[in-house]
Amino acid sequence: MTTYYTSDLHFGHLNIIRFCDRPFSGVSAMNARLVELWNETVTDDDTVWVLGDVALGSLDESLACVGRLAGRKILVPGNHDRCWEGDRALRKGDPEARERRRAKERQRYLDAGFAEIDDRPEPVAVGGRSVTLSHFPYAGDSHGEDRFVEYRPVDRGDWVVHGHVHNTWRQRGRQINVGIDAWGGRPVPAEAIAGLMADGPQDLEPLAWA
Repeated sequence: MTTYYTSDLHFGHLNIIRFCDRPFSGVSAMNARLVELWNETVTDDDTVWVLGDVALGSLDESLACVGRLAGRKILVPGNHDRCWEGDRALRKGDPEARERRRAKERQRYLDAGFAEIDDRPEPVAVGGRSVTLSHFPYAGDSHGEDRFVEYRPVDRGDWVVHGHVHNTWRQRGRQINVGIDAWGGRPVPAEAIAGLMADGPQDLEPLAWA
């Protein structure tokens, strides 16, 4: 059994192909290849932490891809996930209405194939080190400015495994980006992350798509 980390699949999102220079002619080809790369890497005995931004476009159709992915999947929502705590729709109305909408959206992702949804997970041990898991890095953004500052983890000297920045970097200092655009479209095994941490803080460019 292996633990993997990944982020920013963006199933069903046409514009991500251009934005991140993904090598696909359209959404259908992208979705199919993402599922293929995942299932070539992950088995049903494995656990995968998905650090946000799973699906866009026609959401029910896009989320259906999750059910085709091997392994036990845990979602840490990102800013493009409808169940994210910072989603504008979930912050409107009275507290009861907000809670009902939030429960409905969370169930939508659980029904799609996630075993758990964890908004702010406790640090995990990877290679004997304490690691923070978050959709967001401590600092940095693919849009040139730090957005969603209030939802970012606080840098207390630990490593952070994150997504959100797409193909901006694979590693920057103690920040390791597990977004698929930095790792050739595949989830990242814990052993690979442990190896990067053992090598110490450094700056690494994204890998080419498989």
